[in-house]
Amino acid sequence: MFGKTKQSSIFYTLFNESMEKIYDAALLLQDLVDDYTDILAKTISIKEKEVECDVQTHKVIQTLNAAFITPFDRDDIFQIVKEMDNIVDAIEEVANRFSIFRVTELRPEAIIMTGLITSCVKELKDLFASLDTIGKSDFVHEQIVEINRLENEGDAVNRRALARLFEEETEPVEIIKWKHIFELLEASIDVCEDVANMVEGLIMKQCQ
Repeated sequence: MFGKTKQSSIFYTLFNESMEKIYDAALLLQDLVDDYTDILAKTISIKEKEVECDVQTHKVIQTLNAAFITPFDRDDIFQIVKEMDNIVDAIEEVANRFSIFRVTELRPEAIIMTGLITSCVKELKDLFASLDTIGKSDFVHEQIVEINRLENEGDAVNRRALARLFEEETEPVEIIKWKHIFELLEASIDVCEDVANMVEGLIMKQCQ
């Protein structure tokens, strides 16, 4: 059940460590779009953070395999940890595409969607920091609702971005490049919502 015991508290610590690293990756992507220079170097920094997150994911899984007591179902922990890792993978993929596609100028919707990614990850970080307070406050529920709202906003921005892209852009290669980038940005937001929804599922199980 939710709440800290001596045996289960390590998982809350590991979750928080994971989210701190993922948030660092989101901030690196935010810095890339805010100051669109030294793209390759910044992409390499994001890759390094992604590797750190992979190591952290393996650490959580190893702890899970060795644990006698867990705060909630083992399979749920495993699925959440793997989905958390997908967030930083998606962030890295966005950065890679800016570099690989030789993007010289960002479209405004890409900047907006990157900000939404950063906001979603921040909400997730706060959510996991309060995960052991289930039943004591509505804070975690509020974070989930906010992440859902941000995902809906991301969908709307993506639709506008694609509509403007196909209306204004005449170069087929540019259309292909930016359609792919917008899809990756949207996927990065979607996977944040997926993690939030999985946590919501945990809450429902524990409150039954």
